[in-house]
Amino acid sequence: MPHTFSLRTVDTLATVAKADWDDLANPGWKTGPRGAIRWTGDGAPSPYNPFVSHDFLLVCEDSGCATAETGWLPSHLLLETGDGHLVGAAPAYLKGHSQGEYVFDHGWADAWERAGGRYYPKLQCSVPFTPVGGPRLLAADDAMRQALARGIKLVADRYELSSAHVTFVDEQGAAALAAEGWLERLDQQFQFRNDGYVSYDDFLGRLASRKRKALKRERREALQDGISVEWVTGSDLTEAHWDAFFAFYMDTGNRKWGTPYLNRRFFSLLSERMADRVLLVMARRAGRYIAGALNFIGSDRLYGRNWGAIEDHPFLHFEVCYHQAIDYAIEHRLAVVEAGAQGEHKLSRGYLPEITRSAHSIADPGFRRAVADFLAREKRAVLNAETELEGLGPFRRGPLQERD
Repeated sequence: MPHTFSLRTVDTLATVAKADWDDLANPGWKTGPRGAIRWTGDGAPSPYNPFVSHDFLLVCEDSGCATAETGWLPSHLLLETGDGHLVGAAPAYLKGHSQGEYVFDHGWADAWERAGGRYYPKLQCSVPFTPVGGPRLLAADDAMRQALARGIKLVADRYELSSAHVTFVDEQGAAALAAEGWLERLDQQFQFRNDGYVSYDDFLGRLASRKRKALKRERREALQDGISVEWVTGSDLTEAHWDAFFAFYMDTGNRKWGTPYLNRRFFSLLSERMADRVLLVMARRAGRYIAGALNFIGSDRLYGRNWGAIEDHPFLHFEVCYHQAIDYAIEHRLAVVEAGAQGEHKLSRGYLPEITRSAHSIADPGFRRAVADFLAREKRAVLNAETELEGLGPFRRGPLQERD
């Protein structure tokens, strides 16, 4: 007898049991106090992604950062059996704008509204303010992921929305969405891949001589003027650390893009619920903190997120955000550092291009054709750029190309 499932949406993750959500988001992993994780599954551990955890998504809501008032109305999808057992889920939001997504569709919105349509609200399946790849269709198998892909479209159709979007989705989710006719969009980020390095010097030994010398000089100059750097995580995190970091975040955010997305309460809740998944890299000079970078710790990778500073020093941004992240990954045997969206300046510092994926469902047939044509041309450009950028990395490519 075939199974029957029901699909519903909830306007807060607080109504979903943490264990039920996390069993789908990070199967085989159990979380303890302060976000500590342990593997309880069979065989080799699957990657743990902190951003789709119940803790992180609920922090976004409880802090007031991802709410109806900020244009992020939670509309999480739940796929359940007839007896109410959760077998699939997707973090989703009704969006009244395109801020905080990092997959830019402002041009689509402008074109559709100039043509007389209404682009917003749209349905956004994503992690708020977080350009990090990972699972978005949370389910145990391909059949359930495809059911979720259909379900997201059904919700968008029911509310007569212009479009639905699943951003920074992993390959399994992208395949399920493609099978249901969603349009694929590619982009790229820059990530450090830990090739079994035992130290930062070991990593430097793989670089071309000119690049190696440049990075050594850069790191020396970054820590001039009596600057020191420290790592703070877990129970060592205090409200004083967050006060300092929030000042950095607001100062830099206000100068770069206007009102920053995250409020002060977000960081306190993060420390309360996920301190063991958080790493602050803090720079100090003359007895006070002057800059810092917020990172999240997965099971196999470090995720660089936010940065800020209240003093301007040459190369300090690169030291705190990129070099220190590599140091931490090597010391803790993490396979990858994901340093966030954009930034070809990361290439010379050992971060290589990596493809990211999103998927888009457009309701109007004519609008869909126009978007599909744009995405086909954009995809070719992204793939060509990836090939070119791979060849511009700092690593030695053979004795005939560069000698030490």
